Amino acid sequence: MSLAAESSVPASPETPPANGSIRSVAEHMIYIPPAALLFITIIAIGYCFLFRHSTKSVQPETIEKNGNLLSIWNYDGRIAYEDIINATEDFDLKYCIGTGGYGSVYRAQLPNGKVVALKKLHHLEAEDPSFDKSFRNEVKHLTKVRHRSIIKLHGFCLHKRCMFLVYEYMENGSLFYALRDDVEAVELDWSKRVNLVRDMAHALSYLHHDCGRPIIHRDISSNNILLNSKMQAFVSDFGTARLINPDSSMNFTTNIAGTYGYIAPELAYTLVVNEKSDVYSFGVVAMETMMGEHPGDIISTLLASSREDIMLHKILDPRLPFPRENSIARSIVLIVSLALACLSANPKSRPTMTQVSKAFLARKVPLVKPFHEISLVQLQDNNRSWLEGRSTEASSRRIDE
Repeated sequence: MSLAAESSVPASPETPPANGSIRSVAEHMIYIPPAALLFITIIAIGYCFLFRHSTKSVQPETIEKNGNLLSIWNYDGRIAYEDIINATEDFDLKYCIGTGGYGSVYRAQLPNGKVVALKKLHHLEAEDPSFDKSFRNEVKHLTKVRHRSIIKLHGFCLHKRCMFLVYEYMENGSLFYALRDDVEAVELDWSKRVNLVRDMAHALSYLHHDCGRPIIHRDISSNNILLNSKMQAFVSDFGTARLINPDSSMNFTTNIAGTYGYIAPELAYTLVVNEKSDVYSFGVVAMETMMGEHPGDIISTLLASSREDIMLHKILDPRLPFPRENSIARSIVLIVSLALACLSANPKSRPTMTQVSKAFLARKVPLVKPFHEISLVQLQDNNRSWLEGRSTEASSRRIDE
């Protein structure tokens, strides 16, 4: 059942005179026999019971009333507002597991045993039009997407008194914190990191090219990549995402949005945004995943006019063992090569997320040069094949050679 908006009882069509006597008031009253009153009461109770039963069995829907966006829950059709309040003891701080750009995130175990995450907008933030817009924006986009590597929205409540979203629960938090915790970073081994970057690429390719209307996320960062119990990655936080009209050019003018250190450099001098902004952010997160830390200094070095040649194995996360398996070594080479292509200063030189996604599906060829002899400049130079319009497989072969 959803949180119902407050409503007032309609006034009677006949209102007694304000200055009338008791007699004049009585003249406006209608006498109802006790038997008839009992019959009307039974009918009213029966109607309420049938109405409540029918609302529980209807398909998920969204209704708008008096400016408040309300929800009939779409998680098994049984999530109720009261369940959320009881599970969190009215959003007690002991259930809070994090604070984001707007609002806080809570862990809640529902009566059926299912654990969910709740993103709740604080009261003061709910009165801020910008926060309210971002919150509603996230609902709008997440109810339209269906992808295994994109966070699932179970339900929501957008009401003046209480605004929150209900998500599937991610046991291992964000990629950002996993990479900065020595225990979790080791658990996130090379194989899992390769799969993580691959899943991110597939999810962004879906958003940009396979949705009914393309979606640009605009805030891809390691904070917005969440990990489940198996360390699998899920793209989250669509508060700043934008829908694009597929019949027009994938460009629009907007205010700068995103996380510092992940924003494409061209947004510093232009407000024109397209899907290549997400591509750049993906490149930063992919490098961060391989390095175990933000690649800020590496990006600055590679974009400098006098490029310093850095060996690939020197930048990899030192907390993990040297990649001995050929399959893992080839995947690391592919990921770093793709990430460098995505980090090109020229947006037109960056690949699309579809090209990046397909690169993970292409046949891998053996490394001709030993892994420890491969440098970043070599990989960066080989990325010119993207501009030449060569196939993904041909690009992979050049990288390996």
